[in-house]
Amino acid sequence: MPVFEWKGLDEKGKPKKGILDSDSARTAKERLKKQGVFLTEIREAAASGSSSASGGAAQSGSLLSRQIDFKRYFQTVSQQEVAIITRLLANLIAANIPIVESLTAIVDQVENEQFKTVLSKIREAVNEGSSLSDAMAQYPKLFPPLYTNMVRAGESSGALDVVMDRLADYTESQMTLRTKIRGAMTYPVIMMLFAIIVVGILFVFVIPKISKIFEDAKIALPFTTRILIAASEFAASYWWLILAALVGAWIGFGRWRKSKNGRPAWDRFVLHAPVFGELVRMVAVSRFARTLATLLSSGVPLLAAMDIVKNILNNTLLMQVLEKARDDIREGESIAKPLKASGEFPPIVTHMIAIGEKSGQLEEMLNHVSRNYDVQVESKLGALTSLLEPVMIIVMGLVVTFIVLSILLPILQINQQLGG
Repeated sequence: MPVFEWKGLDEKGKPKKGILDSDSARTAKERLKKQGVFLTEIREAAASGSSSASGGAAQSGSLLSRQIDFKRYFQTVSQQEVAIITRLLANLIAANIPIVESLTAIVDQVENEQFKTVLSKIREAVNEGSSLSDAMAQYPKLFPPLYTNMVRAGESSGALDVVMDRLADYTESQMTLRTKIRGAMTYPVIMMLFAIIVVGILFVFVIPKISKIFEDAKIALPFTTRILIAASEFAASYWWLILAALVGAWIGFGRWRKSKNGRPAWDRFVLHAPVFGELVRMVAVSRFARTLATLLSSGVPLLAAMDIVKNILNNTLLMQVLEKARDDIREGESIAKPLKASGEFPPIVTHMIAIGEKSGQLEEMLNHVSRNYDVQVESKLGALTSLLEPVMIIVMGLVVTFIVLSILLPILQINQQLGG
């Protein structure tokens, strides 16, 4: 059985090496991966260099080029995968492994073929003399300006490993927040869809059959029953028109929301909407504070950081506020003053930012604001979810009650006539 010599890093980024008996280099890699070892090099002891990590990656690439892998066309790169390779790259760089070799090791470990291809191209660009930030900037969907600017700042300051570690923390925190929001909204959305489907089935299939009984009985129907039957007949006859109208309304609303006049109006409404507006503002403030703190602590200049933060908020009203704040800062103003004057940032936030500026601890204050608002967002989400459930149950109960009464009242009339 072949013997393989290997070098790598453990989960804490500490270098490790050893010798392993295995049928093949591939099997050895899988065994070491299960043990939590991140390989940087592996070779067969009898033939030095014949099974290196780069050779394994090239062999893997040649095999992929010879066969059609339908899975790769449907794969997407998740934010979690980006966070993982960012953390690994930070550990490798901290272990004084050159960037090209670090990227080679990461490419060999990544299972997502789409991500593997992108990382391979980045490695080739770096190997040809490009900086890591410039190479990553060619793929803005995976590595947005926030990411590449922080990497560029890390390269300039010589603390790339520290910056990459902060980037991993930031990416994971944003992913956690997004997961919490989606998780909180999943149950109400499923309940709403289920209710719509059930009511649709009743209107299209059940009520038309019951209405024929009422027609044969030739009785005067109550007002609610007439409304129910009319709505059911319309739904059964023109369901395609209702569906087309809903789709058209959704597409029209989407286009209006992205239009020059529609987007500012929608963004303003979202920020000031009852119940949900406060939650949206909390999420925006948390993202603003965490992103600005991460950028500043990584060495990105304040004005450049404000430009990056402005573009990630995705709300035109807040973007205008930050754009004006950036112009005021360029003229010598503090950060807190224009934010406070806008009225769009909570007073406690601007007050803490002002204290951070005066004390020279702006990054710490921004991180404190972000953590505080993350807790508030989680609490608010829990409260909204708890509130939505009984509200939806009440609404569904009212709809069902209306349908049941509209059907039972004529049946009672028929029974009275038969009894009389």
